[in-house]
Amino acid sequence: MAESSTRTVERALNLLAVICDRSKLNLSEASRAVDLSPSTALRLLRTLEASGFVHKDSDGTYGPGSRLIQLGAQSLSTESLITLCRTEMEELVEQTGESVYLSVQAHRATALYIAIVEGTHSVRHSSWVGRVIPMDSSASGHVLAGQTPAEGYVALEHGIEADVTAIAAPIYSEHRVVASMSIVVPSYRVHATDVARFGAALVAATSRVSAGLSRQADVTFAGGCA
Repeated sequence: MAESSTRTVERALNLLAVICDRSKLNLSEASRAVDLSPSTALRLLRTLEASGFVHKDSDGTYGPGSRLIQLGAQSLSTESLITLCRTEMEELVEQTGESVYLSVQAHRATALYIAIVEGTHSVRHSSWVGRVIPMDSSASGHVLAGQTPAEGYVALEHGIEADVTAIAAPIYSEHRVVASMSIVVPSYRVHATDVARFGAALVAATSRVSAGLSRQADVTFAGGCA
């Protein structure tokens, strides 16, 4: 007899939960963790992979997929990280007139925008909240990968988009980078002195947010699975 739809959903959710908890599992580890036969676990994992809820790496291990992470990140809109950053983001917009983003690492090679405060200029960056971007070609991605230089921010022109300059700085929880705050500017409107000024303002803002995260023991944030 075919298993009931309810039972199938329960098993799939159990697999998702254990993959989120442990970040990376191969088929044998996943099937043992949820007490399923490897054939049943493989069938469910293939379905979850096809829908973007899990991702299979070249080494055969499974991790959280982009769709799962996008949904989790979107649910953060009323949670503590975005709430903690909101005032600083608004103040940066007031100082610069440019759009300010908050992003987190989505997977090993991608970052995900989870919040924006739009700039006040008539020409400004449109919202990319929920969009996944490559880490290696974005200012926020460099920051999330721990590649922030001594000045405390990364500035990148013509990264994800032509004619756009992005300046990003890290947000820390203790010593771990958990998010990136960035200012996104049309390149025609920004000069070297602006980059330095925006970068300094970002570093000051993210430092205050990082201090707030350290003070609030009840603030929890998992960069892999939200």
